[in-house]
Amino acid sequence: MRFLVRLITTLLGAAVAAAGAVLAIEAVAALVQPGRGGVIVPWQRIHAALSVTSWDDAPVRVTAALVLVAGLVLLLVVTGSRRREIRLHDPAPEVTVTTDPRSLARLVGHQVRDQDGVATAAVTASAKRVQVKASSQFREVGDLRERVTETAETAVQDLPLRSAPKVLVSVSAPKERR
Repeated sequence: MRFLVRLITTLLGAAVAAAGAVLAIEAVAALVQPGRGGVIVPWQRIHAALSVTSWDDAPVRVTAALVLVAGLVLLLVVTGSRRREIRLHDPAPEVTVTTDPRSLARLVGHQVRDQDGVATAAVTASAKRVQVKASSQFREVGDLRERVTETAETAVQDLPLRSAPKVLVSVSAPKERR
C-alpha cells in the first residue's frame, strides 16, 4: 500500500511540475509577444468553449463526479497506508518510543537463527503477532520447536513493549533431495 501512495505522489508531483513548466513558458511568451495567443495551450479556443458551457451541463457534472470519486479513492488509499508502528514503553512523559515491525522481526530472526539446528528462519511481525517459520538442519526436528518458541518469546519479552505480541512458531524438516 505504501508503494501505491509513493507512486501516486510521484505522478501528482510530476503533473504539477509539468503544469508549472507550461505556465512558465506561457507567461514568458505572453511577456515577449503580448498579443499573440498561447504557445502550447490554445487559450482563446478554451475560453470560447468554456464561455458557452453552463454549470448545469452534463459534462461539467460528470467531471465533478469523477473528481469527487478520485478524491475519495485517494483518501482511502492514504488512510489505509498509515505507518504500522509498535509502541514501546516511554522512558519519560515527553518521549515516545516506537519501532517498526521489520525491526522486531529482524531482532527475533537473528536470535532464532543462532539456535543450534536451525538452517533458516523467516520471521514476520506486527503489534499483535510474531510468526516464525524455521527450517531444521536435520531430518529429526526433536525439541527444536520448543527451543525456537522459547527463544522467540524471550526475545519479545526482553523488549519494553506495551503489549506483548503472540508468538507463533512452526518448524519444518528439510526436504529430501533426489
